[in-house]
Amino acid sequence: MNFENKFKYIFIASLLMLAKIGPVMSDDLQSAYQKEYAYLEEQQRNLITRLADFKSKSKAERKREVKKLDALTQHYRQLQNKTKNLNDIVFESERTLESAKDNQNVFSSTFEQAQDTLKSYSASPVINEDLPANKKVNILFDDVFEVLNEIHSVRKEPGSFFTENGDRVEGELLHVGQIATYGKSAGATGILVPAGDGEFKIWQNPQENITRDLFANKQNDQLSIFIYENSNTEINASAAKNVTQYINSGGMVGWIIVLLGGLAMILIGFRAVFLKSASSASEKILSGIQRYIVEHDVSGAQAWCKKFKGSTSRVVSATLRNLERDRDHLEDIVAESILHESPVLNRFGAVIMVIAAVTPLLGLLGTVTGMISTFDIITEFGTGDPKLLSGGISVALVTTQLGLIVAIPALILGNLLSGWSNRIKDDMEKAALNVINIYDAPKLAVN
Repeated sequence: MNFENKFKYIFIASLLMLAKIGPVMSDDLQSAYQKEYAYLEEQQRNLITRLADFKSKSKAERKREVKKLDALTQHYRQLQNKTKNLNDIVFESERTLESAKDNQNVFSSTFEQAQDTLKSYSASPVINEDLPANKKVNILFDDVFEVLNEIHSVRKEPGSFFTENGDRVEGELLHVGQIATYGKSAGATGILVPAGDGEFKIWQNPQENITRDLFANKQNDQLSIFIYENSNTEINASAAKNVTQYINSGGMVGWIIVLLGGLAMILIGFRAVFLKSASSASEKILSGIQRYIVEHDVSGAQAWCKKFKGSTSRVVSATLRNLERDRDHLEDIVAESILHESPVLNRFGAVIMVIAAVTPLLGLLGTVTGMISTFDIITEFGTGDPKLLSGGISVALVTTQLGLIVAIPALILGNLLSGWSNRIKDDMEKAALNVINIYDAPKLAVN
């Protein structure tokens, strides 16, 4: 309930009381109440006026404060943007500084590399470190142009070189730029190759006639030339590898493959000799036993079989011992005898096939081992020097080649010998059945 309503409520209550006690109330009291009522109304009006003023001032003050807050917020955002721009400028400045340092390092590395390259062409520029970068580059380019002029020229000059025996001889050198050199002296003439430290030596294929023609300014249809990178790196003739060196390049796995290959060849040789003996014995036994079987001379036939050794002799002997049995039983005896002789005829066959299957896997193992070794070297030393990588790559390739060299012949010969063994088994079966048929021929004719 607000102030105005309270006042009305008090006023009405006062009137009711006056109405009840009106007759008793005096004129002075009524006048006092009227004055009090007028005073209260005036207070109400003052309070209402002050409340309205307060609301108006509060609204205006709130607008001013909101406006200040908006201004501060906008200023804060501006400061944020300004800070972000300053951070971007700082970041770009740092990147520019890092890029400048990298460029300086690249320039220094390139400059040093260029100096080293010039040194390989016997040019050593003298450059003061205190000079500005542009003057250093100018000096370097002057030396480069001099080297280029020297490289594309052919010139003769007196000099010395080493013969094939290692003796130094004095003579004349013919330089083809900085990539090839020929030498001529009283004791030796031919193509020269770098011997290290700017020295030269006669190459293993000197081509003396062509060298003499070049010094005499004669032209040839063919020109033999040895091109080298620089004269400070010695060139050595690559000697051909022998078998032992080649296998050594495959490492331990290479030697294991070779040993298995040797074992396979030995077993193949033994198996071939054994099967050849068994095959020839089958023909001799069958050709010699027929006359005894025709005459039903079983004892003579058995004596003839005893002259031979081997699987065929044992199968035919078992057949002769049981000729009097019925045919079905006899055929079972023949089949059992052949099965009994199968392990003998299959001797070494399984080992040969195992070697044929294992050697490619060993070659693959050597390949994986070599590649692991190569990647370890790359991790430690990088890819700058191919000689460091050649060892692992050699193991990887040589073992694979050795594995295939052993596996392919072993697989082919192993299968051929297995087929030969099966044909011998067929011949044994045919020989036994031939004996049975010849022996039973008169009985069949009588029946």
